[in-house]
Amino acid sequence: MGSSLKEKLNTFNRQQQKCQSDLMSIAGSTRTAPARKSPVPAVKFSHDTARLQLINNKTRKTTVGAQIKCVIDLLYNSRQSFTAEQINEACYVDVKGSKAVFESLTNNPKVNYDGSRFSYKSKHSVRDQKELLRLIRTFAEGIAVADLKDTYPTVMEDLQVLKAGRQIWLLSTIIDSQEEIAYPNDPRVPIKVDDELKQLFRSIKLPPDMLDIERDLQKNGMKPATNTDKRRVMAQNGNILVEPKQEKKSGFSKRTKLTNAHLPELFQT
Repeated sequence: MGSSLKEKLNTFNRQQQKCQSDLMSIAGSTRTAPARKSPVPAVKFSHDTARLQLINNKTRKTTVGAQIKCVIDLLYNSRQSFTAEQINEACYVDVKGSKAVFESLTNNPKVNYDGSRFSYKSKHSVRDQKELLRLIRTFAEGIAVADLKDTYPTVMEDLQVLKAGRQIWLLSTIIDSQEEIAYPNDPRVPIKVDDELKQLFRSIKLPPDMLDIERDLQKNGMKPATNTDKRRVMAQNGNILVEPKQEKKSGFSKRTKLTNAHLPELFQT
């Protein structure tokens, strides 16, 4: 009995020593082992990066024509000159990064390129009302308002001001009432029209059909500005929308006397 107890006690002591040794070994390895690094958080795109990705997908991956339009809109609306870098910042079109965009832009008739900067180029170089009036006075035969619309932002308002001041005439064309021609009315050159000439002008009868007018012009060696035959064929094919000729709506009948009375401004007494 005594020997058995002694043997159990020895076994217990050995187990205690082993546990103590294991604990010391674990403690030593903990001190010498390198510290574990905390996990690196995933990199998130900033709002600017997301914006640049959107720009790349929606602007720079579009067609060359769409990018050119974007640049021309910028130049037209601002009326300022831009470098390629400034264009990139303003509308995200990389002019220098794309050979096709650069060549199309420099060869565009609406764009002026001086070697470093791009700017909008209108058909006529006019910047204000005084220059507008000076330009119109150089066109005694009249100048189309459509050719003036893109000269500067307030040109249409200035045309109405000049008209109200009786410095110019704005007359619609026979073909399209929406198309206007600006004529100079220089007060420095007063013109008095004889009453007999006024009456003669107003009494001139015009053929009811535009085809007859074109034929008369051709007989007198003049080239008509219109081609009624072509317009009617295109209308029949559905290429253009033209209102059908109706006597009641147009106000003309076979007994209607057509004269030049539709230009009263030119023959006021």
